[in-house]
Amino acid sequence: QVQLVESGGGLVQAGGSLRLSCAASGSIFSINAMGWYRQAPGKQREMVAQIYRDGSRIYADSVKGRFAISRDTATVSLQMNSLKPEDTAVYYCHAAARQNYWGQGTQVIVSS
Repeated sequence: QVQLVESGGGLVQAGGSLRLSCAASGSIFSINAMGWYRQAPGKQREMVAQIYRDGSRIYADSVKGRFAISRDTATVSLQMNSLKPEDTAVYYCHAAARQNYWGQGTQVIVSS
């Protein structure tokens, strides 16, 4: 079992920055990838960024060049720069092991 606890998020003006962090506990050495998804009102949950055990990263096209994902053993962080109103969503931490694990979500609101 893996438990995920997110922190960060909040309200920021367009062009600003926020940093999200997610602390994993439990069977962290079973995790193959960690990342962030988001879900805006009325929309499906979408992948934002993922980082794999070998250090490789993938990003959604909409955030490339603005967001950066990083990870140490038990924490994954998402540095979000040049935020836009369309980045407003609930952001969920994700861990892929033998099954998928999710955090409780943290709200990000970007005002124009």
